[in-house]
Amino acid sequence: MTHEACMPRRPWDLAFTAEPAEVAALRRVMRLHLGVWGLHSTVDQAQLCVSELVTNVITHTGRGTPATLAVSMSGTYLRIEVHDPDTRALPTLLDAAPESEGGRGMALVNAVADRWGVQLRPDRKVTWCELATALSTPNGHVESPGASRAEALLGVYRSVKRPPRSAVHRLPAGQAEDVVIAAIADFLHWLRVHGYDVDDALDRAQTHFEVETGAATGGVG
Repeated sequence: MTHEACMPRRPWDLAFTAEPAEVAALRRVMRLHLGVWGLHSTVDQAQLCVSELVTNVITHTGRGTPATLAVSMSGTYLRIEVHDPDTRALPTLLDAAPESEGGRGMALVNAVADRWGVQLRPDRKVTWCELATALSTPNGHVESPGASRAEALLGVYRSVKRPPRSAVHRLPAGQAEDVVIAAIADFLHWLRVHGYDVDDALDRAQTHFEVETGAATGGVG
């Protein structure tokens, strides 16, 4: 089984108080979580939807309202929900005039999201939207040429961790260096689409390299 079928994206939620200062914080949280999920291309749309859904609560339900942001996967779609206790103030899609300062919130959500709606429950209202992702399966990863090449290289590396000496230096030195650098770049693509921290991975690889080279030379600097 390849790694692309093994990236669970578990639902999460975060309680917050409907205040303007919370909007920026919730946008940052969304960016961080989508980075971990490897959904970098969806960040901007998701942040916009969070901003508008939360601002809608602040404007129409009232500042200080206890609310909850809930994020999950709905198949290959990213689902964003904002829960609040007011079942009377329902969001509507307004045809705001160009000079109007308000009324555009749900129009923006409607323009960005693939679908949205409102669910009324006994104790709360849930305003939700769903965004299409580039995922082929809910637990897969976003396809990219570099990541796909790295996936193929991983399969080779798993089967032959130590290549025979006869396989070394088949290419001219300069060309071999270019190939190695391209392979490293592909692996960085693979790490990114799987939600890993690329800088952390590079640091760990450098440490691993230094440990191995130090052991090979007897620790002589």
